[in-house]
Amino acid sequence: MDSLLAQTYSDFELVISDNASTDGTEAIYRAYAAADDRVRYYRNDRNRGAVWNWDRVFELSGAEYFKWAAHDDLCAPDYIERCVEILDRDPSVVLCYSETVIIDEHGKRVRPYIDRCNNIGSPTPHERFQDLIQNLGLSNPMFGLVRAKALRMTPVVSNYIGSDMVLLAELALLGKFHRIPEYLFFRRDHPEKSDRANPTLEELAVWYRPENKGSVQLRNLRLFLEYLASIRRARIGSCQKALSYMHMAKWLRWELKEISAECASALKQILSRSGKRKSFRAVR
Repeated sequence: MDSLLAQTYSDFELVISDNASTDGTEAIYRAYAAADDRVRYYRNDRNRGAVWNWDRVFELSGAEYFKWAAHDDLCAPDYIERCVEILDRDPSVVLCYSETVIIDEHGKRVRPYIDRCNNIGSPTPHERFQDLIQNLGLSNPMFGLVRAKALRMTPVVSNYIGSDMVLLAELALLGKFHRIPEYLFFRRDHPEKSDRANPTLEELAVWYRPENKGSVQLRNLRLFLEYLASIRRARIGSCQKALSYMHMAKWLRWELKEISAECASALKQILSRSGKRKSFRAVR
């Protein structure tokens, strides 16, 4: 909160969606809202999951540009100002972010993050798309500044694991990304981060949305289908779409072994559950 409110660019609204917290979060953020009229605090009546909450803050926002901010990350004081300058200057850029430093739970710098996406500023949509699906590691661009108009052309964050990667790939089809070559974003790595606190796909799916409990997860197959859907939705020429589909054919070859394994695992889960239900009916 403090790193956001201390930004040199001060003309923004800060929307907080409290996902039914049970600690002291509500009191803390209500105090911030009372002290700074840029802060708008909303509290959910129950835990609706991370996906709903991510989408909710975007729905509640009304500015030309939008930025997600995780509670545990930090931004340099001029982060927003630098991103606004780029978006104002170049309308072909849909998302601006910076180089990233990994910090620990105490805020100590651990290491600079090596971003391997080097062609996301290409003027050609299929080249940007290829760069994202091949080279994206940590989804740091998710915490950049994005044009709200472009974001509204997508499903935003959806209820499946890895939907942030698909969102970024779809945005890359819509316009260029600009990475500021300075370390202005500090991403916290700690034991309670979502993928560590929820180490299995099933647990992570429940974190995405509580109603996912007990569902079978086909992560890579779902990603493949959603990447295809993002190409189909994109408002780009047929040639660019065809080249993007070709990149997905290569992606499928890379991931086919993993997809086959997860489908086999899912089938075992389904058969096991079916067997347990039959046993239960027989005993009853």
